[in-house]
Amino acid sequence: MAERRFPSFHEIAPPPGGEGWAAMYPYYLVPDAETRQAEDGRLWFADTMHWSRGCYPLGSVVAEAAYLGAGQNSTRIFALPSSLGLDLRVQHGYVYIAPVPVTDPDEIARRAEHFQARAGYYYQHWDELYDRWKAKVGAVVDDMRQVSFPPLPELEPMEVVTEGRGRSTGWDVVAAYRRLIDDLFLVWQHHFEFLNLGYGGYIAFFQFCKQAFPEIGEQRIARMVAGIDVLAFRPDDELRDLAALAVQLGVDDALVADAPQKVFDALGGTEAGRRWLAAYDAAKDPWFHYFAEYGFGHDQDTWIGNPAIPLAGIAGYAERLRAGQDIRRPVARLRAERDAIVAEHRALLTPDEAAQFDELLALARRVFPYIEEHNIHVEHWAHAVLWRKLWELGDFLVAAGFARERDDLFFLNRFELEAVLHDVVQSWAIGVPPRGAGRWAAEVGRRRGIVAALRAAPPQPAYGLPPDEVTDPFAIMNYGITTERVEAWLGGTGGDDAAAVSGIGGSPGVAQGTVRLLRDERELGDVRPGEILVCPITAPSWGPALSTVAGVITDIGGMMSHAAIVCREYGLPAVVGTGFATVRLRTGDEVRLDGTTGEVTVLRAAVPGPGAGSAPAA
Repeated sequence: MAERRFPSFHEIAPPPGGEGWAAMYPYYLVPDAETRQAEDGRLWFADTMHWSRGCYPLGSVVAEAAYLGAGQNSTRIFALPSSLGLDLRVQHGYVYIAPVPVTDPDEIARRAEHFQARAGYYYQHWDELYDRWKAKVGAVVDDMRQVSFPPLPELEPMEVVTEGRGRSTGWDVVAAYRRLIDDLFLVWQHHFEFLNLGYGGYIAFFQFCKQAFPEIGEQRIARMVAGIDVLAFRPDDELRDLAALAVQLGVDDALVADAPQKVFDALGGTEAGRRWLAAYDAAKDPWFHYFAEYGFGHDQDTWIGNPAIPLAGIAGYAERLRAGQDIRRPVARLRAERDAIVAEHRALLTPDEAAQFDELLALARRVFPYIEEHNIHVEHWAHAVLWRKLWELGDFLVAAGFARERDDLFFLNRFELEAVLHDVVQSWAIGVPPRGAGRWAAEVGRRRGIVAALRAAPPQPAYGLPPDEVTDPFAIMNYGITTERVEAWLGGTGGDDAAAVSGIGGSPGVAQGTVRLLRDERELGDVRPGEILVCPITAPSWGPALSTVAGVITDIGGMMSHAAIVCREYGLPAVVGTGFATVRLRTGDEVRLDGTTGEVTVLRAAVPGPGAGSAPAA
């Protein structure tokens, strides 16, 4: 495979209108002549799971924070034996990451000794450390909530003098911004404290099964840890409970109004409706601090910010209840199937092997919840606060006479924004207009056009030189970047042969239906019961939509991606990590997917038109 390669970063021109894009981002995040040799020698794949439409200049700080956390925990803290961190570049506005492997056997052995001691301590004290983790992440999120950007006063209040405070409101604004960014970096360091260990615990069980049962499929192993309650399902469970309550109280008809305020006004007019509203209010904090996508961009809605999203999910569940359907997750069936698979394979082992099997299975089940639950704490709760505070900072800049629009700040990177705050505060301190308002107004106007051009163009799936074998566990389990997937990309299988769609069997079962192609979470309202959902990746908050479709096909994702895990928990057939499904399939196609083999067959092609894909996603 190494005889063939993807283009170099330096060989692909930006889309028309995107020229000059690199200057918007910190220099160390973009490809450069100085680092070209190293960049050309690695495989870089697009992280469109988290940045499906690219990232704004200010949004690149989240990529920095995420992959710093990933790198230091993998490389410096827990010493993963065969994998270091994930190197990061922004190319044409999209985030690309490259696994950095350890290939020297002696170095792998040396690191393995450290890893066994360090990871072993965490596995032995998992529950205790995880409880402490939730408390300290909660403390960081609470600290972010305390950040504020009050307007700059004409005169400081008298208390500044009488209390001997010794600093101004202006300086508090600069300090608050630094505090918010520092907390973001800190919460992402906590994020990866457990994640790779969670994957590691599962992989240890996975490898044992592969050795003990050579013919076993990856999906069958994954199903041995299914049916476990995790926090990630709680928001969707709240919607189901609210739907059941609405039907019980006889107020579900009010949920179909065309605007949230009309729904709330109608419900507020009756005693039963007020009882339901009280339950809604109790559920929304914290469970509706939940993004409609992954929470990695300032322009994504949360359920609490846009109540039309949860109300649509509740109305859909209520409609299914009225039709006599069971809207609960099939947990009992999943657990029965899980236990049957475990018993079948355990019976094939010797007593010593069975004891090891039991130990590794218990570890996998103990660590598995974190693989899903961390999303709630970081990507949803922490990011919801981050973006809300940055919007407030945008309002501060408008009030200070520096910015013209409240979203101007998102077109500056984090260092430029801090410089702007110093400009604003220092100018206010001496009573003169900000020095850079006109300069940055012109630059933001120019960058708006660049960002629009970059986001309108789809990303290349990969750049650089692929390894002979992909071994990074995070890339394989979460992103579905396997040796076979890379080979398919190199083989040019992103063409127009729709009949060749295939991927990883993420959740068992066969489904047949009409394709509904989604590229944006705002299109979820178009999904109809019984359709086959085709998308780049599903987001954690898509539970109501997933509960109505017949099957799911994604471009991105591995066996332990959210899409695969949730579809298994919902008993929904899924094929993940196809690479090119959104290119080859279009709304209206009739397809059959096999969630066990990973094959997708087009039975009838729709007439080409709106909804067709245009380019592959990694």
